[in-house]
Amino acid sequence: MKNYFLCGLLFLAMTSCVVKKTIIEKPIVFNAEREELTLEYMKDRYGLEATTSKITPKMIVLHWTVIPTLKGSYDAFYSAKLPNWRPDLENVSGLNVSSQFLIDQDGTIYQLMPENQMARHVIGLNHCAIGVENVGGGTDLPLSRKQLKSNIWLVKYLKDKYDIDYVIGHYEYTNFEGHELWLEKDAGYRTVKTDPGERFMKKVRKATKKLEFKPVPEN
Repeated sequence: MKNYFLCGLLFLAMTSCVVKKTIIEKPIVFNAEREELTLEYMKDRYGLEATTSKITPKMIVLHWTVIPTLKGSYDAFYSAKLPNWRPDLENVSGLNVSSQFLIDQDGTIYQLMPENQMARHVIGLNHCAIGVENVGGGTDLPLSRKQLKSNIWLVKYLKDKYDIDYVIGHYEYTNFEGHELWLEKDAGYRTVKTDPGERFMKKVRKATKKLEFKPVPEN
């Protein structure tokens, strides 16, 4: 009887340590217009003559929105076309920015798009990358510990579903210039990024070390 009791306590201790997460569906607009704009982007930016916006994910790119609220971040991605407050990107494509996932400051994970549908979130690599945006970021609203835990959980979840080779911070995207995954045709189309921060990425990589992701190429 004593052994059964001890086994029961051990089982409870083990199960209480399991991290349970729920992904909440919160779709943005992905209508015929967004599909058409996505296909145009793939053709103009990458030279891909695709008939569908489906992708084969090979990497995960972690971001921050710098927008302090979930609503504000979600609204920024919601529409198919770029809103008026992003005229700096209109000369490249009218397709609005987006990502497959959005994580709130409290760690709640929202799925905005199917994982294997192309989102516009990283130059040169959208055709093979799952984007994970985090509400806030920067000096005014640092990413939270709950967000870190959710990012780690989501990376493990996605690695289990797809043959993911890389997990990178947005600030590392230019390291892939010249890599076989890099497809951006315009050598002048680059933006300087710092998200989601080097410390954040070090913690994510430490927690996912056993998944044996490939190292980011060196410049």
